[in-house]
Amino acid sequence: MYAGLDVSGYDDPDFVLAEVDDWSPTAVDDSGAALRIFFSTADDRNAAGTHIRAVMPQLVCAPIDVPDEHWAERSQAALTAVRVGNLTVAPPWDIPADGTQVIVILPSMGFGTGHHASTRLCLALLQQDDQAGRRVCDVGTGSGVLAIAALRLGAASAIAVDYDMDAIVCARESAELNHITSGLDIRQLDLDVEGTVAGAPFDLVLANLTGGLLIRLVDRLVAMTVSGGALLLSGITFAEADDVTAACVGAGCQVIERRDEDGWVGLRLGR
Repeated sequence: MYAGLDVSGYDDPDFVLAEVDDWSPTAVDDSGAALRIFFSTADDRNAAGTHIRAVMPQLVCAPIDVPDEHWAERSQAALTAVRVGNLTVAPPWDIPADGTQVIVILPSMGFGTGHHASTRLCLALLQQDDQAGRRVCDVGTGSGVLAIAALRLGAASAIAVDYDMDAIVCARESAELNHITSGLDIRQLDLDVEGTVAGAPFDLVLANLTGGLLIRLVDRLVAMTVSGGALLLSGITFAEADDVTAACVGAGCQVIERRDEDGWVGLRLGR
């Protein structure tokens, strides 16, 4: 059985997903009238449901147990390549021959495929600077797409960290799919606990997280960045953007660029 949560009545599914992120959803099926979110355990599912009912009482939220072992393949099979500037994030079955730098991601988790606006914002901002020779750290790497993108754009090395072992496995699979044999170091690490990443400071720090988590970690993220370096932050809702920006400025950063897409915000910051 798979522990799922059916949610309906929302305007934008991405805002629902942002609210349940703390319970590490393993996959999402939004092919029907409701958003079906899957979790590793029934306890995580139930806690996420309780949270959704508290913060979004207008939504209909119901737990469901799904016995069908093939739902994941069906729900992800319709995903196609997404192009952002000179980068394309593509599933193995839809790799384009259009001259872009292609990053192959197996969409087994529903996240980090380029279909989420926060990922697209990071990919766009990443292309605004010359990444050649840079040492990069990707905090909350998920599928590994941003770390791989940095390497595709010329970064000398990238360290990709995530507290979730499922994400680490996914990132390692992504590295294999993209034939990356050097320059990428994937580590299981919780920055909230560890405080920093060995090898810091970095020329560029990437963090596609949530607004609340970015505010909590901003001092650590800035400390991990060299003077004169850059931070790219996303996963920020429009409502959170002012508070995240203020926290970054308070930590000693300068906002170089802000991008908005579908109610989400990405920030390019200089230290």
